[in-house]
Amino acid sequence: MECSFGITGKDFVIFASDSCANRSIVKMKAGEDKQKVVSKHVVMAYSGEPGDTVQFAEYVERNLRLYGIRNHVELLPHEAASWTRNQLATSLRSRKPYSVNMLLGGYDTARSVPMLYWIDYLGTMAEVPYAAHGYGAYFCLSTMDRFHSPDMNLEEGLALLKRCIDELNTRFIANLGTFKIRVADKEGVREVTL
Repeated sequence: MECSFGITGKDFVIFASDSCANRSIVKMKAGEDKQKVVSKHVVMAYSGEPGDTVQFAEYVERNLRLYGIRNHVELLPHEAASWTRNQLATSLRSRKPYSVNMLLGGYDTARSVPMLYWIDYLGTMAEVPYAAHGYGAYFCLSTMDRFHSPDMNLEEGLALLKRCIDELNTRFIANLGTFKIRVADKEGVREVTL
């Protein structure tokens, strides 16, 4: 029972992930961070099998940072998403595939545009204006479809995210607790609260 949201706006990307670590019907931990800040302008939110998610997210984070150290340049969101998708697709053809879904994106400093990528455990990748993984997708994609605008500002984006979280809390039988929210824009990545 996990949920991740991603919303792009005029010059930002908002990421939100629930902070509960669950096992079946038992809440194991309430302060889990299901996001990784991959670089100054790139964030990924992940969900899936508990062991796979942490291991794969750390693998991606460290390899993208290693690339930046070796080549003295940070990968842009599209490049980071393509490399991550390739790693998931490669693991799918191994004996132990990762069962990880993720939203990866950030601010493309070369083109001055926000980018958001939806990646699933099968290695499928799509660039999207808004996205959701987990049970939240069933309840909130229609809300995002109705109220999302490509030129909305940060306040409008956070209002849309609040509307999605409220819809999820109203309609979903389980309580997912609090959400950790990060914004990636031209200044970098920062945490915000609703």
